[in-house]
Amino acid sequence: MKLLCLDIPQPGATAELYRPHLLDETRHGWKLYKSGFVRDIYFRQDRPGVAIVAECDSVDAARTVLSEFPLAKAGLIGWEIIPLGSFVGWETLFAPDHV
Repeated sequence: MKLLCLDIPQPGATAELYRPHLLDETRHGWKLYKSGFVRDIYFRQDRPGVAIVAECDSVDAARTVLSEFPLAKAGLIGWEIIPLGSFVGWETLFAPDHV
């Protein structure tokens, strides 16, 4: 299952509180990338944070994996997890009234 995972800064989280965890956060992300869980990872452009495209069996399983990020373990971030499916809208291009 493909998932879009957006970090959610928790109340009171600041860049100063993040700083001691960032190297371990990056190492953990690399480990998850090598494992195949993280397929893509991006810095958000609307605010500090990341957007991860992940591959996992379920939302609950992904939540468990994401909870192991050092910032999550420190209570500084949570996660919004959005399950994604194949886009089937292409079929409208081939509907009889469009041919």
